Amino acid sequence: MNRKFLFCPGQRSAQGTHENAKPNGFTLMELLIVIAIILILMLMAIPTIGGLKKQANETSAIQSIRAISQAQLQYESTFPSNGYACSLTALGGDPKSGPPTPAAAQMLQGDLTSGIKSGYIFTIGPCTKVTLNNVDRNTGYQVTAVPQTIGQTGNRGFCSDQFGTIKADPAGGTNCTQSLQ
Repeated sequence: MNRKFLFCPGQRSAQGTHENAKPNGFTLMELLIVIAIILILMLMAIPTIGGLKKQANETSAIQSIRAISQAQLQYESTFPSNGYACSLTALGGDPKSGPPTPAAAQMLQGDLTSGIKSGYIFTIGPCTKVTLNNVDRNTGYQVTAVPQTIGQTGNRGFCSDQFGTIKADPAGGTNCTQSLQ
């Protein structure tokens, strides 16, 4: 009795070779095709993910400008002789350091008072001042938010002032002429 045995387990039976026997598992070619399809799908998804990140950063910048504007209104009513704050650090401060002061009003969180948040750079200025009885009072301000890297962290720049209207600069700078809708 002549029997042939193959040393590849699972491919042929010990009873001999059969023409209809099917191999178990996947061939190398099938695995390579699946990997190629997965890579193509990932490459198509990467630009979408980048666009979503920029959109999230822009939304965060708009909300941060609104928070700064609200803090400015609160600052102006809390310290009326000073008017508006002319720096982000004046709107911030640590509550553990004592009561609020005009230099550290404790109205904004530290991540925003640092001037950088969610891929945007925030600044306040220039401020308009009026001098009454030898005391300077800030009567106006402008807050701006520009992307750290235009096209990567955001596409548009944003601006607001003491009137609270937020406008955008499509080029990513501080020439804000388009109203947000």
